[in-house]
Parts: sequence; C-alpha cells; structure tokens
Amino acid sequence: MTRHRKSRKDRAQTPFPGKQDILRFIAESPERVGKREIARAFHIRGDDRIRLKKLLKEMREEGLLAQGHGKSLERAGELPPVTVIEVVGTDEDGHAIGRPTSWDDEAPPPHILVHEPKFGPAMGKGERALVRLTRLSADLYEATIMRRLEQAAPLVLGHFTIVDGEGRVTPVAKKARTYYTVTKEHRNGARDGDLVMAEPIRGRRRSLGPRPVRIRESLASLDEPRAISLIAIHAHDIPLDFPRDALAEAEAARPVELGTRTDLRDIPLITVDPADARDHDDAIWAEPDPDPNNKGGWHVIVAIADVAHYVRPGSALDIAARQRGNSVYFPDRVVPMLPEALSADLCSLMPGEDRACMAVHMWFDADGEMIRHKFVRALMRSAANLSYEEFQAAHDGNPGEDAAPLVDSVIKPLFGAYRALAKARAARQPLDIEMPERKIELAPDGKVVAIRERERLDAHKLVENFMIAANVAAAETLEARRQPCMYRVHEEPALDKVAALREFLGELGFNLAKAQVLRPAVFNRVLERAIDTPHKHVVNEMVLRTQSQAYYSAENLGHFGLSLRRYAHFTSPIRRYADVLVHRALISGLKLGPDGLSAEDRERFEETGEHISATERRAMAAERDSVDRYLAAYLEDRVGATFAARISSVTRFGLFVSLEESGADGLIPLSSLNSDYFHHNAAHHRLEGEHTGRIYALGDRVQVRLLESSGISGAMRFELLEDTDAERPSSRRSRATRTRRKASGNAKRGAKGKRRPR
Repeated sequence: MTRHRKSRKDRAQTPFPGKQDILRFIAESPERVGKREIARAFHIRGDDRIRLKKLLKEMREEGLLAQGHGKSLERAGELPPVTVIEVVGTDEDGHAIGRPTSWDDEAPPPHILVHEPKFGPAMGKGERALVRLTRLSADLYEATIMRRLEQAAPLVLGHFTIVDGEGRVTPVAKKARTYYTVTKEHRNGARDGDLVMAEPIRGRRRSLGPRPVRIRESLASLDEPRAISLIAIHAHDIPLDFPRDALAEAEAARPVELGTRTDLRDIPLITVDPADARDHDDAIWAEPDPDPNNKGGWHVIVAIADVAHYVRPGSALDIAARQRGNSVYFPDRVVPMLPEALSADLCSLMPGEDRACMAVHMWFDADGEMIRHKFVRALMRSAANLSYEEFQAAHDGNPGEDAAPLVDSVIKPLFGAYRALAKARAARQPLDIEMPERKIELAPDGKVVAIRERERLDAHKLVENFMIAANVAAAETLEARRQPCMYRVHEEPALDKVAALREFLGELGFNLAKAQVLRPAVFNRVLERAIDTPHKHVVNEMVLRTQSQAYYSAENLGHFGLSLRRYAHFTSPIRRYADVLVHRALISGLKLGPDGLSAEDRERFEETGEHISATERRAMAAERDSVDRYLAAYLEDRVGATFAARISSVTRFGLFVSLEESGADGLIPLSSLNSDYFHHNAAHHRLEGEHTGRIYALGDRVQVRLLESSGISGAMRFELLEDTDAERPSSRRSRATRTRRKASGNAKRGAKGKRRPR
C-alpha cells in the first residue's frame, strides 16, 4: 500500500475513520496492522487516540475484529496474510485443500486452495507449510507455499469400532499396540466398522489410558470387499481420484489418423500380457532378416503405445501423471497413472483397433547382438492379444482359437528371434536371481480363494528380452542425438555389503571370488553352485539383499543387474512416467512431432527423476502391504494350524518366517524362545543360544504354529515348534564357537536381543 506524506493542513482535515474505513484498511494492507498503524494511516493524535482505542474495542466486541499475532488486528473470520496450514485433502479438481493449524473456532474454516509448486512434489495429506494467503472471496483463499515444515503429529489411519458405548480407533499399522478413544462429538459421522483417518487431540490426554483423537474423515467400511487395498492406498497417500480437468482431457481425446505416421497396420503385431491385464502398451513381431549379409539374423519390431501424443507437457493429464509417477497394482484393483479413457482404451493396443504407437525396428545377428535400430512414429493394428499361457501353449503345439492362425507366421518367428537374443543374454551374463513370485486369486466377493506360485515360462523371457533390447535402443538413440535421457540406473553393490555377503557365504561353504571389477557373473557362479543344495533359497535371498536399489536419473551410471552400460525405460508409458519422458525425448531428437520435451521438462529432469523414484518406492511399499493384508486375512480362520516355513529375517527381537505354502510372513517373538539366552549376530543373520549352542539362522526350515493373524494390520504371529533343517553346517555348532560365546556371555548379559529361560 503506497502512503503519501500529507501536509499539516491535509492532516488536520482528515476525518476520523469509521468502522468500514478501518476494515477496508486492514484488508488492503500487505503488512500486519495494529492500533499504531491505524493511527499513523489516519493521522490520529492526542485525545483521538483514546477515541480510537474505544472504537477498536467496540469492533472486537461486535465481532468485526479479532486479535491476531502479537498486537495485530484482523477482520473477524479472516486469516492472516502469512500463516501455517496443513493439507487435509483435495477438491473435486484434484487441488490440495489446506486448513490453518491455529483454527480453533467451532465454525468450519475458510477453504484454502494450495497453489502447486512449480518445482518439487505436490503436498500430500498431513503435510504442513508456511504460506502466503491471497483472499479470493469471503470464504476462499489461495495459498502460495513459502516453506515446507516438518510434519506435525501424524494422522492415524485406523478401524473405528464402538465397544461398550465407547468409540475406539485401532491403527491398521502392524507395529501398533494400542487404540485411541473417540468421544461422540469427535466421531464426525463415522459408523462402527469404518476405516477412518483421525488426528490426536493435543492437550487433552489423560494421565493414564488411551490417547483421544478426533475423526477427520471416514474412508470406507471395512466390510467392503476392496477395503484391504484401500487401506494401503490411504496409508501410503496414493492419489486415487483424478482431477476433473484431467478426466475431461482424457474423455475429449480421439483416435489418431495416419497422417505422416508410418503405416504398420499390415504387420501382424501381437500383444502378450498377463491374463487379467487391462492395458496393453507393447506389441511384438519378428521375421528372419532378408538381408543376405546377415544370415541367421532377425528383424524385430517392438511397438509401444504413443502416450506422448495424448499427454502433452504442462496439460492437466501431464500434471496428474507426473504426480502419480506410475500405476500401482493390487490383487483386486489397479490405481492407474492415466485415466481409463486412455489407459484401458485409446492408448491400449487392442486387437483390431487402429492405435498410435512409437515403434522401434531392430536388427540382430545370429548370436542375438543388435546391429542397428530405427524409431518411427506409426499407426498399428494388433492381430491378437494373447496371455503368456496362450502364447506358450501355441509354441508348444497346443494353440487356442486366437493363436492358431498365427503359429507359423508370427509365433514361430518370435521364438526363433528369442533363441538368438537368449545367446546374447547368456554371453552378457546379467544377474540371474531366482525368487518365487506368488499370485493372489480372489473370488467375486473379494476374498482370497487361492495363492499360487507364478510359473516362469519361456514366453515371459521372450517378452522380457524384446523389451530390454528396445529400452537399450532408446537410450542409445537419445545419447547419439544429445537429448536428455531418463536412465534406469542400477549401481554396483556397496563394497561393505559384498564383504559381508562373502563372509556369510563362506560359512555355508560357498566361495564368492574377489574380483578387481565386480560383475554379475561373479554372483551367478555362486547362485549356480547353490542350485542343488539345501541353501539355494537363502543364497538367492542374500545375493538379492546385497544389490543396490534401482532408480531413475538424468545421469548414466549403467545397469549392473542387466550388465548394460546404458539403459532407459521406453516400453511402458501407460504405467510409468519415466517412459513418457523418454518418448518425448525421442520425438524431440528425431523430429517426430511438436509434442516432444518442453523447456520445463528439460529444466527439471533431475528433480523429476528423484520424484518418480520416490513414487515407485511408494508403490512397491503399498503393493507389499496390500499383499501382506490379503495373506493375513486368508489365514485368519487357520489360527492354531501348523505350517512348514523358512526363516526369512533375523532381528534382535525375534525371527520372521515365510510360510512355504503361501509365502505369508510373520514374527516369532524372541520372548517365545525361552529355552536359552539368545544373542543376535547381525553380521551372520542368526540368533545364537549361549548355553545350548542352538542357532536359528536365515534360510533355516522350521515348523511353526499360527497364533494370531489380522487382515486389517497384515500382522501374523507364530510360535516355533521344531527345527526341520537337518543339514546345518557343523561350523555353526563348533565347540570353538560355543566356547567364545560362553567366555563373553557375562559381558553381554545386559545386551538387547537376549532372553533368560523361563
């Protein structure tokens, strides 16, 4: 607000302000306003200051003014220009909604629309920030983030029940060991059995007993079939609903005409996916290379949905896709990165439908080495969508109705090309870890009916090899064209982890060779030697734990696990934002259209890599939590039953075991191992009995009884019945080891992770 210096005459003629004058001045002032600022602005002096003081008191009593920070004054019901807010949800357009943290009024607070930051991830529910507010209307503000703040006391995601007339919220988290109380005035319409979000009430906790909370939101009834995955979705703050403008853009999208695109509709490309897949973003085709200079070679086409055509930089769809980072897959549902109008329709390569695609032609020699490649923007028409099982059966001589016409012309050439690529893979020696993968099968009512181990078919390996080759081609092209590339990075394992693995394997009788240059082949030799031994599972598990976690980066640091110098994700743009960026970079570099990388894409490439790496980790954690809850729910009616299991983790507070039948994980508390003092040997992943020399080690087979199983929290508790692992290395029970433990026992007697016999 600009203030002009007035003459003495002007000041003398300035009238004493009325109530509306003062309210208008406070509203227009960019700074905090108190009695002093009002007096200065209206040139109030002498006895008029007493008059002003009485007027301001009267305005406060009438509810026109409220006391702000310090001695400042605010219009009643109006928020200060700078304040702290907490994000409490989103509106129907997907914009974050904030609430002032200092709001104590019984009336609902004004709506605060949080302006999304240009850089950095959007704010999630429960996060706090110092913001500058702009008043848009009487009960609507826009908040510009000045600084994010450390998160306040976390919200509680829990199960609301009424027990003897008392409202309770039991957290769904596995480690929760208590419940919270809810008085009637703080239930906010929640019903018995609801999944709710609650917040602790500060300053009202009784000296003893559960902490009181108020329910902020009821999410669903836990009686609903799909409530289990909903717990994981809310626990990990995964965006569930799309903003209205993003949905409108998706609904307005239309099929692509041929135009300047390459016409691939006469080539019988096929999609191969899991039987229950709803989106099909990659198609494949192969033929023997007709070039006489490449005898025994192959020409392969991998066609990928042209998502970049529909998801333009800076659009509502782009903002929503980037925020999500990836699709999230649960046993009963998919939370897609893109609205279904695109993910399950226009971008899905459905049989018999013209679809826009980005295709890469690749030529391989007889040994599967890539000779050259070429990217085109095209129009294709899928000849069939086959499940992996149908694809494999057709190759094995039992084709189904859809596959039968394609056996000679499409399926046999694809497997021929695969055999060549398999040679190159064998020569490259990528990491070859074998870990069982299980599929949860649900009935229509959402209950688990079966848990089966996924069969690893040649059909899976074929598609995987083709996709890896296409991803390598994308990274090579972007480097050659000097375009930004969102690399998929997998760094070498840390040296200290490798040293620990070497020591652990040595006790099992396996030698992990020391090498000047660490390569996957070093690990593969150990994995191969363990195949026909009782230690196959634990060796694979420990080699996997030693590896670094893959992530996205604008910097090329190679992919250790695949034994590749450069690698990017290109083949799944329907479900990964990284692939969308790679498509845009290819469009820019190869001049395939105006919808390539934007200036903003380029400017925040590094930050986007960090963001989508985080959303990927979030999705993995949510998927894992959901599976744990489904498995626990499946076993709720088998409490008291006995199971064969393996020790999957050893901690100072007990043993985690994995059931061989289902893969379900649960805890055997250390307190239940009451036959000895047990020391936790973290380096060797085992518990060691001080007196008996008894050892419980990672990978050991055991018999357990299920004592407790909760589908809400996903927690399971077991008791140990007996050890069935007869082939334990003698070094683990050696007299020397027992002597060393006994000698140091008194010194360690107070250490954590040890129990006296009862």
